[in-house]
Amino acid sequence: MKRYVHEKVRYLNAHTEDAHVLIIPGERDARTVEGRATVYTIRSPLLSRRSRYRAILRLGAIERILESERPDVIESGDPYQVAWKAIASGQALGIPVIGFYHSHFPEAYLRTVTRYFGRTAMEFAMDASRRYVCALYNRFQRTLVPSPALGRLLGDWGVENVEHLDLGVDTTVFQPEPADSLERARTQAELGIPSGRTLLLYVGRLAQEKNTLTLFDAFERLHAADPARFHLLVVGDGMQHRAIQALRAATAQVTWVPHYAESPQLARIYRCADCFVHPGLQETFGLVTLESQACGTPVIGIRGSYMDRIIFSDQRHWADNNSPAALADAIRRACGGDLRCEGLAASETVRARYSWQLVFDRLFGIYREAIHAYNTGDV
Repeated sequence: MKRYVHEKVRYLNAHTEDAHVLIIPGERDARTVEGRATVYTIRSPLLSRRSRYRAILRLGAIERILESERPDVIESGDPYQVAWKAIASGQALGIPVIGFYHSHFPEAYLRTVTRYFGRTAMEFAMDASRRYVCALYNRFQRTLVPSPALGRLLGDWGVENVEHLDLGVDTTVFQPEPADSLERARTQAELGIPSGRTLLLYVGRLAQEKNTLTLFDAFERLHAADPARFHLLVVGDGMQHRAIQALRAATAQVTWVPHYAESPQLARIYRCADCFVHPGLQETFGLVTLESQACGTPVIGIRGSYMDRIIFSDQRHWADNNSPAALADAIRRACGGDLRCEGLAASETVRARYSWQLVFDRLFGIYREAIHAYNTGDV
């Protein structure tokens, strides 16, 4: 989400005369202005001290900001109380509201319900999820989804006015290093990564919905079988931080960078790896895998998510099931091939198809269509 918003503002400044207002939870109430971009933070309680997530509970503050700013269109990326408030405020102020379905959040709940309460409870939760999603998203003028398959699923559930919108990459930053570059060796040395290892990379939250425990267990298997072959670099933090700390202690072949880097530094990290491992099953898009491929680093993962369609390196080695053993075998097979050749081929495809300018050209067109339809009553 942070990358999406940052790139949208950059596009807006470079290609439009529009202004952008962002409302987010924060430690205190504040308003900052930089050019045509305004950020409001609303004092909100922490949901988790580790992940630093906050939940906006003072919904009246959102309404006061919208009344003051009077935007032409509202976009909500939240599927909970903030979304309902955005819809209500849009109706009261006569402003069209668009929803962005960034993650298929019912899947996480359904997996948990099935694990603890069985199939009957899962079917009940599935029905409740469908009803909730339809009740919420059919109140938006448009619902944006980052995957055609997810859009079809929501359509089957009964959600109307679904629009597919891919995410993108900054192709000026996320690109392969020159063949004669020493950047890889320098980056690995800065991170304290030993030379001569096959470097596996994961970038993202350490959370159940990201399936990171499967990755950690898979790496432990790889290390046990061949202690001198692989090293794992993890960039990100979250609720499963104790698991990565335990893995570091057990193998001594794990480097952990808890905090996300800015784009140029993150691009260097992508380029220093041999292979990006993404164990997620609930991804609606998988932006980090697109960035990795743009940098020339191929991706290995588990088949069956909405992410599969944006993988442009060979997927024949991918794991067929969600287990540490299957993922470890997939990594081992993939790393036996020509990773650099695969990565460079994938990079050409990604950088040709997924620039942020193409994404936001389409998004701002959707905004204009939604505003026109709302103002003319054609909704």
